[in-house]
Amino acid sequence: LSPEKFGLVAGSFFWLFSISTVLVGFLSNRFPTRWLLLAMGLSWAALQLPQAIATSALGILVCRVILGVAEGPAFPVSVHALYKWFPNRKRNLPVAVINQGAAFGMLLAGLLIPVVTRQWGWRMNFVLLGAIGAIWSVLWACFGREGTLGKQQTTLAAPAPAKRLPYRRILTDRSVLSVFALGFTAYWTLGLSLTWIPTYFAQGIGYKELNAGRSFAVVVATATPVNVGLSWLSQRMLGRGVSTRRARVHLICLSAAAGALLYIALMLLHWLPLQKVALLAMAGALPTLSFTLAPALLAEMVPDSQRGSLVAIHTALASLGAAFAPVVMGRLVQVYGSDSSHASEIGFT
Repeated sequence: LSPEKFGLVAGSFFWLFSISTVLVGFLSNRFPTRWLLLAMGLSWAALQLPQAIATSALGILVCRVILGVAEGPAFPVSVHALYKWFPNRKRNLPVAVINQGAAFGMLLAGLLIPVVTRQWGWRMNFVLLGAIGAIWSVLWACFGREGTLGKQQTTLAAPAPAKRLPYRRILTDRSVLSVFALGFTAYWTLGLSLTWIPTYFAQGIGYKELNAGRSFAVVVATATPVNVGLSWLSQRMLGRGVSTRRARVHLICLSAAAGALLYIALMLLHWLPLQKVALLAMAGALPTLSFTLAPALLAEMVPDSQRGSLVAIHTALASLGAAFAPVVMGRLVQVYGSDSSHASEIGFT
């Protein structure tokens, strides 16, 4: 595949991601999240197998699009499910822990995919993922439960039901739009991390396949302490009575700005390969705070009965960044040359 075609196939995962995310997000307002997550897990596991037997780039692209439909709602529905267990001021850290599941998966991917590919070929990675998805689905069916926080609050306090807000009013609110825009940049970063960082290490920096995989694992692993640490800090500030604006909004904006400056520094500073890995690791880790704090901010703006749909709409619109990023980077690499680090560094900037 040329760099441009590779970017197209990689980004195709997010083409219908947004549509399914919104649709299932609205369903999560009415149906138990336990069963929605089980349906997604089973679909995700089953859709790995067609990718393992695909014989063309078009076949893989179609599989990626359908997989995006099945996986798209997973994060907002998971967050909505989690919020049924934790009150507002205790939500940052649990969502950060959920995010580390994804980080741990990417960490294992960076370490295991080169080894599995070398031993059994690239198709075996999809077979392995399908088996893991099936096992998870069985465990979730046995042990997954629905949170009862909302029911307990209604029973104990018996408050008047919160008035639903018109979606037109919600989706034109400046604070909501600002969260959406910030999420877009965070997903753009994620899209680059998932698709182009391993290629950058291999073709731009010149690392061998295994070293490129290990370096990618370092980038992914760095996000865990950064994300959990900042989420803990935000939650601790809230516990001490600090306003949401300071504990969540200021922190998330500072993290995003710092990450942006590090990406720019990657192109301006002529550092050694190992130093570039470290710089890229921190640049990618800081914007991930948006994945933790954005749902919490949105949950403060609407009644609980509309929380699932709003978080889903946010994920749908923000994830468009991950759909565009691989294609834009692929075009830049195609134009400026795939055998140097300069093209990728322009894309990161």
